[in-house]
Amino acid sequence: MSKEIDTMTAFFPHTPVLLDTSVEFLIKDPNGIYIDATLGGAGHTVAFLKALSDGATLLGVDQDEEAHVAAAEKIGGDPRFIPITGNFGYLSTIIPTEYHGNISGIFFDLGVSTHQIKEPERGFSFQNDGPLDMRMSEMSGITAYDIVNSYDYEKLRDIIFHYGEERLSRQIAKEIIDNRPIESTLELRKAIENVLYGPHIIKSVARVFQAIRIEVNREMEMLKRGLKDSLELLAPGGRIVAISYHSLEDRLVKNFLKSGNFDGEIEKDFYGNPLKPLNVITKQIITPSDEEIQSNPASRSAKLRVGEKIEEV
Repeated sequence: MSKEIDTMTAFFPHTPVLLDTSVEFLIKDPNGIYIDATLGGAGHTVAFLKALSDGATLLGVDQDEEAHVAAAEKIGGDPRFIPITGNFGYLSTIIPTEYHGNISGIFFDLGVSTHQIKEPERGFSFQNDGPLDMRMSEMSGITAYDIVNSYDYEKLRDIIFHYGEERLSRQIAKEIIDNRPIESTLELRKAIENVLYGPHIIKSVARVFQAIRIEVNREMEMLKRGLKDSLELLAPGGRIVAISYHSLEDRLVKNFLKSGNFDGEIEKDFYGNPLKPLNVITKQIITPSDEEIQSNPASRSAKLRVGEKIEEV
């Protein structure tokens, strides 16, 4: 195999964020059944397995086959580990029914993986030229190319504004449309930069790429579904531990853990008692230490939240 192919197929390792904290909050029962809903390169997974007993079970979920291959190399033949291929938005479907209602904890490390960003052929990065793909899995249908070259102005503007939180969404959407067809990530970057100014150009480019990636992978929809499914899967006292990296994800996680819905409004019964499925364990948001950010700059925007399913009366 040539060096060129080796570079293309190499799995870029991901440094797990808030690793010790994740283990501390997730593993309450070392004999329990757990789900790592974002397996990736198995950095967190390996740490979870170290904290579990010989009788425990850990199901590792990922829609990316490359992630499963990399995880298998790290985990080996550990009989406690069960790989599951699929999107965590369909947890209640892809997790075998015998585990439903018996899960001790579910872990989400949200967003795009280091490997996906650094592999140019995946099309996530604006630092290297690559195809406009951005799919986290080949199971996804739509690509970034489809969005960039076929969405109308209003739809393109709206995803850049809502998913990228970019104030120049109107101008960027128009410029993208005026430069069609756009074939590659660097062509897209150039079109975006045509309307940018000031010291924060790179941040704006990153926000637009984020917005398109979220649309391609239906990330907000999948996160909502995954969190809802978690309630069905968790045993009373079971926990959701979620690490988010941007405000859109964090808002959904925060509201869901607080209220069981995505508006954040706690419903009440006839007598005024709160009706919520979870107790928030992390009253204050948990973020990486200065030392962790210095050693792993990718962790700087991470926010960890924990909710615990309320015991049935």
